[in-house]
Amino acid sequence: MFNGTCRLWNISISALVFLTVYNIMLTVKLMYAPSCTKQYAPVQKPRIIYQKCDIDKEKSGKYFLNLDLSLGRWDEKHKYKLFDNIIVGEKYVLLNDLYKTCLATQSSLEKISSLIEVSSHWNGPISLATFAASEEELNTVLLYILYLRKCDTRIKDKVAFHLVVAKERAPRSYEIDTEKLNELNCDNPMGVIQYLLKDLNKGPNKWRAKLPYPQNHLRNLARKNCQTKYVFLTDVDIIPSRGMAESLDVFLGNPECKGQCAYVVPTYELDERVLFPPNKTELIRLANKGLARPFHHKVFIYNQYATNFTRWQNTVDDGTDIHISHPVTNFEFLYEPFYITPDTVPPHDERFIGYGYTRNSQVYEMFVAGYEFLVLSPIFTCHWGLQIKRTRPPWREHQNNLNRKQFDGFKKEIFARYNKDPLNMMASRKT
Repeated sequence: MFNGTCRLWNISISALVFLTVYNIMLTVKLMYAPSCTKQYAPVQKPRIIYQKCDIDKEKSGKYFLNLDLSLGRWDEKHKYKLFDNIIVGEKYVLLNDLYKTCLATQSSLEKISSLIEVSSHWNGPISLATFAASEEELNTVLLYILYLRKCDTRIKDKVAFHLVVAKERAPRSYEIDTEKLNELNCDNPMGVIQYLLKDLNKGPNKWRAKLPYPQNHLRNLARKNCQTKYVFLTDVDIIPSRGMAESLDVFLGNPECKGQCAYVVPTYELDERVLFPPNKTELIRLANKGLARPFHHKVFIYNQYATNFTRWQNTVDDGTDIHISHPVTNFEFLYEPFYITPDTVPPHDERFIGYGYTRNSQVYEMFVAGYEFLVLSPIFTCHWGLQIKRTRPPWREHQNNLNRKQFDGFKKEIFARYNKDPLNMMASRKT
């Protein structure tokens, strides 16, 4: 009886000692363990898994993304979240100090490969804003940006990337498939983007093509992340003539216009069978042969018509220095030039989402506000492909109709803001 009691006592003491030691070890582990929680569980492939507590650290030693999806800033209507400088070019800050003009641009995933040619022609800083419609698309956007930086030193040096995501279908996390990234071939960027896009518009993802693309949010985001006095605002598939950034430095060192001026850069479409023209003379030669023509000339002539391309082509240029060819004297509504200005011009109104009234509404406000549009020579920009009218999908026309209704309220606000109606836009609605 006594021996049995002793054995039971010894077992109890041993259990007590074990539990005490276990509790001490558990307490020590909790005291020194990381306090953050992973955003999703690890997967089998080697990936960079981002944690909230170390988002600003370069976990892999190779790729750095300044992106925490729990942060960002909302637009005025709380529909889109914006992220500044998720990846910054290694020489971006320096280039903003060296050059007077920053090229601000925006792009969907489908067109972002145009950045390769843009960065080969533009030697100054480039600020690019892009859009991700879902978590799957965000992963693809980030993967392709890192691919471009891996394969192109100019993009790695010059470009700062920014991001917009929609509240609807907002991504909760993101991941970088490093194994896939290492497998992508640097010699075929167009093939790579087609490979990455192949599943995004299929099956359950067909909604993506119809989702309104927030162009004006992206334009404002790209503009406001430039650090130079002047901004050249474009779409990513608008390719500048070579050496433009350096030539603008000379021209803007002593600008001829002392008031509110927007310097218009003529834009042409190019036949895809030709080489990019090295100068204005060659561009005019291509135009005379029908291998180049003013942008949107066949699709929507009013888009660029007020630039007066005939006068620009007949301007006599003394050397290669930039100068003012002529002022825009026949401004009309729906004019959408690509221009260079100080970044003090009115912002792009973010009520216009998707297609229609996105750029021309901002240019219209500039005109009402008293800006003078001056066409520069001999510089130019080009867009690949001679465009023709095609039947637009119903969803695109639907977006245009919605923005047309938004414009009625917009122009009333512009009239109230400036007390001017130079194009009689208000009178046209009274009938």
